[in-house]
This record gives sequence, structure tokens and C-alpha cells, in this order.
Amino acid sequence: MTPHPSTLMCGRHRLDLSFPRVMGILNVTPDSFSDGGRHVVLDDALRHAERMLAEGATIIDVGGESTRPGADPVSADEELERVAPVVEALVRELDALVSVDTSCPEVIRESAALGAGMINDVRSLERDGALAAAIGTGLPVCLMHRQGEPRDMQHSPRYDEPIEEAVAGYLASRVAECEAAGLRRERLLLDPGFGFGKTVEHNLRLLHRMKRLTELELPLLVGMSRKSMIGKVLERPVEERLPGGLALSTLAVERGARILRVHDVAPTVDAVNMTWAVLKEGC
Repeated sequence: MTPHPSTLMCGRHRLDLSFPRVMGILNVTPDSFSDGGRHVVLDDALRHAERMLAEGATIIDVGGESTRPGADPVSADEELERVAPVVEALVRELDALVSVDTSCPEVIRESAALGAGMINDVRSLERDGALAAAIGTGLPVCLMHRQGEPRDMQHSPRYDEPIEEAVAGYLASRVAECEAAGLRRERLLLDPGFGFGKTVEHNLRLLHRMKRLTELELPLLVGMSRKSMIGKVLERPVEERLPGGLALSTLAVERGARILRVHDVAPTVDAVNMTWAVLKEGC
């Protein structure tokens, strides 16, 4: 596998990426595609995060804006109202390594001030002010590929080159722009953006050829948990997509993923650890 930074300083946490880690999803939105509204009450969110940490999650990813296909954007004030109390409680009560899933400069700055350790931006810091805000925090940032915005990204997506080349080219250009602005390369992670402006065929090819992205020599974060690509291939509703998701997680680890962003932590931790044991046999 291509070498990349094996340790990330995430605020006061040191994240060892010499082997794959699991990131637990904590949506505090009323309309996320699979768990919308379940964790909007602070105590519910805190207890769910506590369960995921006990099951082996290394990172808790808090999101206050739904990015499901067709979703509308929310205001900075509304997103902050959802996210800030949860980040503060997770840091204070659980000493958790918290990632914040946001594109909003105000949320980036406030989350960092409250003790978050990572920024996870589906828009790759392209929103006005986001790059400067991220640089100011000193935190690692995950840049994700997408085509379009959530409200329209699944309206007949198409590419003029193989999907893995389109994704690699976009991410390489974002890395270069971030570095030019002063965001150090060793603070960056990359997400292929499964399901963000991609057909099922795009997603399948992208995973099959994901080793192309390891050539960028940065840690890969992958999120395919419960997504429609599983539902369409296996003809399963959201609540029956775990087996397919575990298969995808295993394939992603084999192809270089270092962080798996998932809803179902415990079974994914087992799948990841078993996969890694096989891959490292004899090393």
C-alpha cells in the first residue's frame, strides 16, 4: 500500500492510522436518510455516542445538515444550534474525538473552539470562508469529492472520463489549492464521496478501482453505510443493508481505506479487524 501520514493530531487527541479505524455517525438532523430525528435530543445523542464508543468507534462524526439526495441547505444559525451543544457534551462528558460534518465557516470555528478534533466537509472547503476557517482551527480536514449539491446531485450524474480519474483529479486539485492557501498536507484526508453525484455503476467502479486514490498518498475516509447503492444492488430497504455494508467495508479496507464512516459500529469493527488480520498476515 502507498505510505501516508500514519498519525494525525486531532486537537488533544492523537489518531493512529497505521491500521483502519471506525467512525460512528451521529446525525442531529430531523431529515437524514436513515436515522433522521432519532438523536436530535441532546441526551439521546450523548447516549448513542456512548454506545458507539463502547462498540469500538474511534471517532464520532456529528452532522447538523442533511446531505441526503434532495436535501435543502440549512442556515448557519440552525446548524450551530443543532451541533454545538452535542460537540460540547461529547468532549466534556465522554472525552470523545469528535469530527464535525460541516461546510459552514461559523460551524467550523465554533466546533473547534468547543473541542472538536476534525472537520469533515462534503464540499471540500469550497464554500466562501471555509478554507480560512479550517486553517485557523489547526485541525485535520477531510476533503470529499462530489458532483453538484445535495438537492440536485443525483439528477442524471455523468462524467467525461472514468470515475476514478475524475475523483482523483478533483481531489488532487483541492489538495493543491488547500496547500497553496496554507493548509498543510499532513492535515488532510480524502473521501471518494460514494453516492454524491454518482450512479450505482459509478459507485461500484469507484470502489473496485479505489486503489487509484491511494496514489494521492493521503489517508482515505470512506462512507457507504446504508446507502442506496446497497439497496439498489441487493433490493433491500435501509434497515436491511448491514450485510451489504459490511461487504463494502471489507473491500474498502483491502483497497486502502483507513477510516470507515458507519452507522453500525460493532459489526463493522469486527469486519474491519478480521480483514486487517488477513491483510497483515506474514508482515
